[in-house]
Amino acid sequence: MTTRLIECVPNFSEGNDLGVIKQITDAIESVDGISLLDVDPGKATNRTVVTFVGPPEQVVEAAVRGGKKAAELIDMAKHHGEHPRFGAMDVCPLVPVTGVTMEETVAYARELGRRLGEEAGLSIYLYEEAATTEARRNLATVRAGEYEGLKDKMSKPEWKPDFGPETFSPRSGATAVGARDFLIAYNVNLNSTSTRRAGAVALDVREKGRLKREGNPLTGPVVLDDEGNEVWIPGSLKSVKAIGWYIEEYGIAQVSMNLTNIGVTPMHIAFDEVCKKAQARGLRVTGSELIGLVPRRAMIDAGTYFLRKQQRSTGIADREIIKIAIKSLGLDDVVPFNPDEKIIEHAIADRSRKRLVDKSLEAFAEETASDSLAPGGGSVSAAVGAFGAALGTMVANLSANKKGWDERWEEFSDWAERGKAYQDELIRLIDQDTEAFNAIMTAFRMPSGSDEEQAARHAAIQEATRGATEVPFRVMEVALESMMVMKAMAEIGNPNSVSDAGVGALCARAAVRGAFLNVQINTGDLEDQTFVDGILARGQALVDAAEVQEREILAIVHEKL
Repeated sequence: MTTRLIECVPNFSEGNDLGVIKQITDAIESVDGISLLDVDPGKATNRTVVTFVGPPEQVVEAAVRGGKKAAELIDMAKHHGEHPRFGAMDVCPLVPVTGVTMEETVAYARELGRRLGEEAGLSIYLYEEAATTEARRNLATVRAGEYEGLKDKMSKPEWKPDFGPETFSPRSGATAVGARDFLIAYNVNLNSTSTRRAGAVALDVREKGRLKREGNPLTGPVVLDDEGNEVWIPGSLKSVKAIGWYIEEYGIAQVSMNLTNIGVTPMHIAFDEVCKKAQARGLRVTGSELIGLVPRRAMIDAGTYFLRKQQRSTGIADREIIKIAIKSLGLDDVVPFNPDEKIIEHAIADRSRKRLVDKSLEAFAEETASDSLAPGGGSVSAAVGAFGAALGTMVANLSANKKGWDERWEEFSDWAERGKAYQDELIRLIDQDTEAFNAIMTAFRMPSGSDEEQAARHAAIQEATRGATEVPFRVMEVALESMMVMKAMAEIGNPNSVSDAGVGALCARAAVRGAFLNVQINTGDLEDQTFVDGILARGQALVDAAEVQEREILAIVHEKL
């Protein structure tokens, strides 16, 4: 069953008093099942971005507790900061992570808004996907006028809160609660202290752009269309909101952006565009800063983008791609960037889970040699196949970087990416094979006292055994497919590494044959004879195909040795 997880990213209007921040995060963490991923206080903005994840019901409860504590400890009448704001708990978006739809997230956001209004006494405005009217969808519109204009705003019928008190609270202000997809809060650093110049770059890139003026672009009269509406000059980046500000603690100006749809404008495109616009204004980008957490895919896409600009192979380890992204974007320019803390999938990984692939090669071999029943031949076959695919990928990467072959880098990069995909899947199958075997053991330990319990146990054993048959069969399929990379590298790759392509083929064929032995032994306990006959026939066909591929690849290798 897929774990149901929602991310919550509340922003609190306090960035200096760490004691206050700690009390708020303690309230959030007091809910069982909640993982506090990141606490990012900003002194100049006087604002803290908190990121936590958990099952939906627990996330709602944790957000309510955090909102109550913020209303108790933060006095907005005394608040000053660079960032737009209108409440103690300023915004509180929910983001679906796994096993939860956006429609479900909207329902949880509205429940959260209701509870914050009733239990924390906060005036709540719903925004983004949770908005009850189109006019309130945009956060900037909801927060327009900020705290200073909130009293007048709330007096207007069209700005009656969705939940909570309808009269202005000088202490807590108001809170925007929403449901949205991943939003990346991303600041690009400039070699300047000028807020005005940073703001000019922000206007250049943000989707909304700037007002069109006659004559002087700063002070000239605003141009109106035939209907008397202000004319805007759009910025160069879609789905991007941006402002310019000066951060005293860093001593630099930044272009501060919200990337609201990274499928439209990803982080690396925003960075390059700010570089371009800044240079046109005599400025230079020195690096950038991520606020909160970022999806892993965004970092992989960024690293791949910069590798391709350098005409380098992208079929390398993900950790190396992420390292390229960090250095290319200058993410450690003003503060250290730890990918295990800042990439959401890394931060929520279950580090208590003991995986075979996390062991050293020596420890993996020792675990295999021990008297435990797993790992066994299936996991080892997957590991051998992963080594084979890795060798094919290595030859492709060496070929992409070979002196004199510069015009062929993309051809070999594509082969390296294919090899890496096979390698990655085979690595995942190492633990899946052991998990499948453990599932059989769990089924055997089920109670069998009554007829009903015996029937349930028997069905569970059959289901687990089928799973333990399908995993090594998938190892066979992937290992065979990977041989096309070894064959191509033997034929067209760096001739100095042709022997490595041959060893890769030997590993792949061994993986196919080894995994088939596991398929065969597991089918002996299955009662579904149609399934058994089908998977054995298909398995033998894969073995035969692998042996043909091995002979053809080794013939090429021996010819070139």
